[in-house]
Amino acid sequence: MDDEAPVNEANPAQAEVLAALGARPHERPEFDPRLRAELRAELEDRLAPAAGRLPDAETLWVSKHLLSSVHGCEGFFLARDAEEFAWSTQTARGTVSHKAIELSVSWRGDPSAGELVDEALARLIASDDRISRYLGGLREGERAELHGEATERVNMFLECFPRLEPRWRPVAESRLRADLNNDRIVLSGKVDLTVGRAEGLRAGKVLIDMKTGGFSPAHREDLRFYALVETLRLGVPPRSLATYYLDGGRLQQEAVGEPLLRGALERVVDGVEAAVALLHEGRGPELKAGPPCRWCPLRDTCEVGRRFLERTDDLDQAADGDW
Repeated sequence: MDDEAPVNEANPAQAEVLAALGARPHERPEFDPRLRAELRAELEDRLAPAAGRLPDAETLWVSKHLLSSVHGCEGFFLARDAEEFAWSTQTARGTVSHKAIELSVSWRGDPSAGELVDEALARLIASDDRISRYLGGLREGERAELHGEATERVNMFLECFPRLEPRWRPVAESRLRADLNNDRIVLSGKVDLTVGRAEGLRAGKVLIDMKTGGFSPAHREDLRFYALVETLRLGVPPRSLATYYLDGGRLQQEAVGEPLLRGALERVVDGVEAAVALLHEGRGPELKAGPPCRWCPLRDTCEVGRRFLERTDDLDQAADGDW
């Protein structure tokens, strides 16, 4: 994405995004052509012991969700792994919102958020995705609730994010994958939005994740993981990583360099080692208290989590008393 995009019709929030994402050719870094092979060789060498301890014919799929949970509370990681996933309005609204935003990238004209959500729901119901049956069986009230929440999110995107021009080469829901160690370990992910492209060894792509709510350090780690997988896939890293917070119309951006990729590699190696030990070798989990305790399946039985939640509730009540 270059910095020659017109901003005369952009509101201030959109203009800030355009200014942040733009870069002239001389501002885009070039990378060593050997970087891709070096990163892959180091990853496969360091992951080989863990891959060798997997059960026969077993593949470990490594996603941003696996890494963020196993690097947080290992008890939470095991509990979520054992829990059967069930769709709900809360879990479905992100999928519907992201599908609607994906449609908006290539939609001709000026669709409303509601129109995009309608089309997203219709396409998901007609698809072979796991969510199809859930959406098709919603009662009218449940569907209205989901539609309203998804429309709110999509409207935030349309209001605060600039209209994406074809010359920026925008791609929504871009899939990334790297197969390692004879396909015993697979790194995979799906980036909400990418703009730009690499030119030779010169980086040009920006990876963007959309978030509601507030900042979490895990958001940066998610994108660093995607940057590593993109480098393994293409050979040229993205130019930068950006998390866009829809609620506040705020963009947080980070430039990509080799130290960032090396740090992401270390996190993958540590996460895979922990996941194999926990899932396949019976190692006991290390418990860490934090915000995920509020929705952890073990919150009623985990003493570490219960103490954390009690302290948090006490602080909330003290804050309420200040009024």
